[in-house]
Amino acid sequence: MRVLVIADIHGNRAALDAIREPFDACVCVGDLVDYGPEPGPCVDWVRQNAAYCVRGNHDHGVAQNVEVQGAGGFRFLTAVTRPLSVAAVTADQRRYLADLPTSRMFTIGGKRFLLVHATPRDPMEEYAPPDPAFWKPRLAGLKVDYLVVGHTHQPYTLRVNGTLVINPGSVGLSRDNDPRAAYAVIDGDEVRLNRIEYPVEETVRATEAYTPDPAARQMLSDIFRTGCLPTRWLRNVPAAHGTNGTNGAYPAPADPAPAADAGAH
Repeated sequence: MRVLVIADIHGNRAALDAIREPFDACVCVGDLVDYGPEPGPCVDWVRQNAAYCVRGNHDHGVAQNVEVQGAGGFRFLTAVTRPLSVAAVTADQRRYLADLPTSRMFTIGGKRFLLVHATPRDPMEEYAPPDPAFWKPRLAGLKVDYLVVGHTHQPYTLRVNGTLVINPGSVGLSRDNDPRAAYAVIDGDEVRLNRIEYPVEETVRATEAYTPDPAARQMLSDIFRTGCLPTRWLRNVPAAHGTNGTNGAYPAPADPAPAADAGAH
């Protein structure tokens, strides 16, 4: 049984289309929307191809039209792109996002899976590092072979308490200094974390047409091209861009390597 595992697509259709892995089943751990310029096609792809999917915090925000305020970093980008995502998806697509569960437990190929976007303790928001001490209490009592999570945009696998935690990384908005689309494949008892090149400039051009705020356009272009948010963008964006609040809650990555080295990871 070959299972394709995807997460954090974030409206990046070009990145999602680049994944051509054959699979018997596909599972998705949420965040189909926000940030990227084509949320609707990403929702449709998951509806058509994923046997199981759970709701991420951005899916919830778009489904419920949750307003966000932020003056820097990813909260600023969410504040700018949230209304764009709400406008870009259909009422039926929003209902699909709203109806997604926050967790799913099921069996594929004799293996027991639990899907959550973040952690079993806080399915949509908690930031989970690849740390056995962090995961041990969160896995206590769980009788599953695989716990599949996303949210951090950082791929890893980690075996704790007899369970393999799998974070496939982000399909559409990498944050680990590697701009390629990330995903995982479970093939029998083997788990592989994979990366694949995609036409980044296609996504950049679509973002330039989709996102009216010039600072957000440049920030998103930088992320798509480098695989992280350069630290210069973690400062507050000038108030003229119409948002207020604080920087995003995620740990800030280091500035990326020069562009010539970005694809070598």
